[in-house]
Amino acid sequence: QVQLVESGGGLVQAGGSLRLACAASGITFSGYTVGWFRQAPGKERECVAAINPSGTNTYYLDSVKGRFTISRDSAKNTVYLQMDSLKPEDTAVYYCAAQAIFFSSKSKDFGSWGQGTQVTVSP
Repeated sequence: QVQLVESGGGLVQAGGSLRLACAASGITFSGYTVGWFRQAPGKERECVAAINPSGTNTYYLDSVKGRFTISRDSAKNTVYLQMDSLKPEDTAVYYCAAQAIFFSSKSKDFGSWGQGTQVTVSP
């Protein structure tokens, strides 16, 4: 049974940093594309970053390019999202998701999801 658990969310002032972690159990994470998605109240879920199994291909939402970095540690079966220069508009629940079929940033392509972690950025 695949289980994804996010951690690292919290409250931070604008300009600050947070590092989210997504730990997997039940699968060997290195064989999966992993995406970080976020959903703010009243808005659709969007992919902010994704990384392919080998780590050689990444995707970033335009609004987070240069501020967010996705990475993976196969030894720890964990994928990270380093978030720097945070803005109030980054406030959302952040989810990690995994799928083994192909590289994608579309939520419909991901079958395994974590429970989410809240990120709140104050002005």
